[in-house]
Amino acid sequence: MASFGYSGKILRVDLSSGNITHTSTADYADRFLGGRGIATKVYWDEVSPDINAFDAENRLIIMTGPLTGFTGLASPRWGIEGKSPATTPECFSYSNLGGSWGAHLKFAGCDGIVIQGESDRPIYLSIHDGNIQIKDASHLWGMGAIEARKALKAELGSSVRVAAIGPAGENLVSFAIVLADDGASGSSGLGAVMGAKKLKAITVSGSGKLTAADPEGLRKIARYARELTKGMPTVQKGLTPGPKMRRVACYGCIRGCIRADCEAKDGTRSKYMCTGAQFYQDAAKWHYGEWVPESTEVPFYANMLCDDYGVDTNSIAAMIIWLARCYRAGILTDADTGMTILKLGSLEFIETLVKSISLREGFGDVLSRGTFRAAESVGEKARELITYYVSKAGHLTLYEPRMFVAHGLMYAMEPRQPINQLHEMGLPLYQWLDCVNKVQTAYLSSDVFRRIAKRFWGSELAVDFSTYEGKALAVKKIQDRQCVRDSLILCDFALNNAASVRYSEDHVGDPTLDSKMLLAVTGREMDEGELNTIGERIFNLQRAILAREGHRGRDSDVLDESFYTRPLRTVGLNPECLAPGKDGEVISRKGEVVDREKFEAMKDEYYELRGWDVASGLQTTAKLEEIGLGDIVSDLERRQLTV
Repeated sequence: MASFGYSGKILRVDLSSGNITHTSTADYADRFLGGRGIATKVYWDEVSPDINAFDAENRLIIMTGPLTGFTGLASPRWGIEGKSPATTPECFSYSNLGGSWGAHLKFAGCDGIVIQGESDRPIYLSIHDGNIQIKDASHLWGMGAIEARKALKAELGSSVRVAAIGPAGENLVSFAIVLADDGASGSSGLGAVMGAKKLKAITVSGSGKLTAADPEGLRKIARYARELTKGMPTVQKGLTPGPKMRRVACYGCIRGCIRADCEAKDGTRSKYMCTGAQFYQDAAKWHYGEWVPESTEVPFYANMLCDDYGVDTNSIAAMIIWLARCYRAGILTDADTGMTILKLGSLEFIETLVKSISLREGFGDVLSRGTFRAAESVGEKARELITYYVSKAGHLTLYEPRMFVAHGLMYAMEPRQPINQLHEMGLPLYQWLDCVNKVQTAYLSSDVFRRIAKRFWGSELAVDFSTYEGKALAVKKIQDRQCVRDSLILCDFALNNAASVRYSEDHVGDPTLDSKMLLAVTGREMDEGELNTIGERIFNLQRAILAREGHRGRDSDVLDESFYTRPLRTVGLNPECLAPGKDGEVISRKGEVVDREKFEAMKDEYYELRGWDVASGLQTTAKLEEIGLGDIVSDLERRQLTV
């Protein structure tokens, strides 16, 4: 039965038997909201730690949230979760996508889909209102994700929304993505999980309408959100424009952001932003020269190649750095890899790399397992060349802990690069940097930054980059809030920018915005603290899953050794590594490393704030029961994973 904000049902598909059923969203929504929260609970209940990523009994869990599909709330988002082949060892992970696919799943009458089993032939899942069908996809197998989307739209109609995998997913490349309309991509290797199930695509379309508990309240909160985000950055710094580039927005966005797309020579349009747009940019400039057409066009084609073959650009970016290091060290040669390193930056090089990985041809088969496993295959010297630039799950490290002291805790405790958490403090720093550089329109001064820190992260010390004090509390608050936002499910870019407000007296945003949105849509009244308790519950449930899969508290909450020993040299768009220090003075983090002793002391404080055992970093029975997770205690106690 539907309720405000929810369709009321979660579709369940068993590809082994062909059985299609559904369960009630209400079974989960009260404690876990939606999105990442519900997906995490489904995973805890149904995926044994003994199951491997490519086993039929792994779940591919696709979830929207109660706000998904409502316009003006920065809520077009949807998530995909499951056991990931991208991590070492394999463990639970998640991804978060935008565009329009998630909204149309809601219009089709589903809050989410739980897929288990494995087909004996290529298939796709068709969802149109109440009509759910498993259809043959033999004619689509082998196609790129973009090509398959075109074929399905030609077959089913242009209004259908498509989430598909490319050859990388079909061939179980560990960092294969799921690609949907509007260039929305989901990482963590979950495209390979689709491939293992012989699931080429999922199409959605529907005529359903979403109803809010308080339509007038919804209109008011949408206007309020628009005011908070007025003047939000809409140009991506450091991005060389691609061919026929234009700004686009996800379904029902507040106002649009840095998201843009480009049009290829054949008319194909593709998303062009963030790492996908930039990962090959510097290499292309080095290869072709700064001001020639190829240095702007090739990065776009590189991004589109990755999308169509279905590989994660963030993983490819880290892998390219590792390959270049191995070449320079004489560990790998052109003959070993079938690629010419001197052509790095060319269209030929990226085509060869992406194709060989996706089809698992030659050395591409080694690389298809991810940078960490590839290095293990090559040898110990190759493994030693993987340092600070590769994060968990093989992603390129961004907003890293030598620059952002607080981020060390985030990296240490998540199964993947926790980009939504990193953005919350990372994005405002670049606005602060505009003030330091005296950009005419800048407003986020050190005083404003401290006010934001006090309101959102617990104390002004959160943005004193000269000390480890105040960071443990900030991290806990950020983790809990982002778990809520991943469950509602909200765009972190729009809402993290809303922490600072250009057109207000004090320039400080409103951390109760999420609660106000939830109330208008669902009628569920919760203050900021109550909502963050749900975030704490979701984060703790994820922690319990990771513990069950091998994460061992303090012993596993660690960073790569290079962060403790290798001084910071530069940071992307902040080459001098500038940051606010004591009382907001401008300091430089250049030359800094993570202080091991202070980092461990910060972990002590963090564990205490979490209510976990400080000595071991394990969760405590008392805390789990306090936050409404008493039902998972017996399993953890049996495994000796709680204190």
